[in-house]
Amino acid sequence: MKQFFKKHRVWLLPGISLIAAALVFFVSSPGQAVLASAVKKQLPIYCVEKDSKVISISFDAAWGNEDTQTLIDILDKYDVKATFFVVGQWVDKYPESVKALFDAGHEVMNHSNDHPYMTKLSEEEIIANVTACDDKIEAVTGVRPTLFRPPYGDYNDKVINTLRAMDHYPIQWDVDSLDWQEKGVQPVIDRVLGKVQPGSIVLFHNAAKYTPEALPTILESLIRDGYSFVPISQLIYKDNYDIDHTGRQFPITENNPS
Repeated sequence: MKQFFKKHRVWLLPGISLIAAALVFFVSSPGQAVLASAVKKQLPIYCVEKDSKVISISFDAAWGNEDTQTLIDILDKYDVKATFFVVGQWVDKYPESVKALFDAGHEVMNHSNDHPYMTKLSEEEIIANVTACDDKIEAVTGVRPTLFRPPYGDYNDKVINTLRAMDHYPIQWDVDSLDWQEKGVQPVIDRVLGKVQPGSIVLFHNAAKYTPEALPTILESLIRDGYSFVPISQLIYKDNYDIDHTGRQFPITENNPS
């Protein structure tokens, strides 16, 4: 897995498109009352504006399965409910693990059917790919996903707009544990604790070598610091929100207009 990520990892930072059009329009999305313009790049949710110390822990499950039950046990020990983004092919291989995650109270959400670069797909291919994974997850858990994390963090306006039209909230992260680099336990701990803030979405991988050893220390430290944990669907705003140029989602209110 380490070599795969070294070769294929894509780093995409949120930003503003340089398109010079000035036309303003409304974006159709799941519950999103958001005013956008043709010069604004469409972004997924990287983190959420929160006044309290609440964050979400997430895991991507695409390759191995050897640590899944261990992660379930660790999260249960600290009473933490997380969000697992699973690939459809992973569901095919490990339906019992998908069921175990769901039965333990964790969210099981969509990470594509076969881990492609979504920007290379047509709109029709995106719809088919996401739908295939949704179907597989729902067949095991009885619940249809509403969140989607693009493989490799790879997205563009077409991907985001298509997902929103499918009533899916596109989700990224603002704290990457970099556990896939497999540099040891302490680098994972230091990176997460050094970057987390209220409203953060933290990224781990279910088959990363040092994550099971690093996770208890991370959770214990955050709990001591007053943090609480909720699945991503409970962290994000479902309607009346906007997303700024950094990917931070915030509610639209009289005191906080878009």
